[in-house]
Amino acid sequence: MEQGAPMAFEELRSRLDRLLAEARRLTDPRQAAGGLHAALVETRVALGTIREAIATTSRELDAERRQLADAQRRGGLALGVGDGETAAIAERFQARHGERVVVLERKLAVQQDELVLVERDHAELSDAYRSARLGVPPAPPPSVTDDDLGLTGGAREEELDALRGRATREQMNAAVQAQLAALKARLGRQD
Repeated sequence: MEQGAPMAFEELRSRLDRLLAEARRLTDPRQAAGGLHAALVETRVALGTIREAIATTSRELDAERRQLADAQRRGGLALGVGDGETAAIAERFQARHGERVVVLERKLAVQQDELVLVERDHAELSDAYRSARLGVPPAPPPSVTDDDLGLTGGAREEELDALRGRATREQMNAAVQAQLAALKARLGRQD
């Protein structure tokens, strides 16, 4: 986020985590609603701050792209008239503005990712707050997920397939053992 922003994303995340932990410890849903409301208000402020930062970064990126295009145009014109000194200066400006464009594009992407995370948190907090106001106890803390274990995408599917295969083999072995026991019983064998 931009410097001078009221609350950095990491600070917001830790503050929200603390507020939610406090709200979950309370047994009375209506008391928990107070903590959830505070977290909800902070999330709304953070959403506004992040959206402002995105708008500012977008304007800066547009300006840098225009300056890059100007430097490229000037460099081309200078080469066209054989002015090597102006072309060299334009090339330096192209490099500088090109680097700045790359940095601003990354910054904008990170800010947009932050916005998605905070919007999701806001939606979850809104649901939890509404539930708490109605007297429904807060949800328990999230358990360990596949993502926490690093089992994402293909890895998760491979792990699930392995578990299914293991379960199927165990079921087949049990069925074979049961059939074998039934045959032995019919034949009167006790091996």
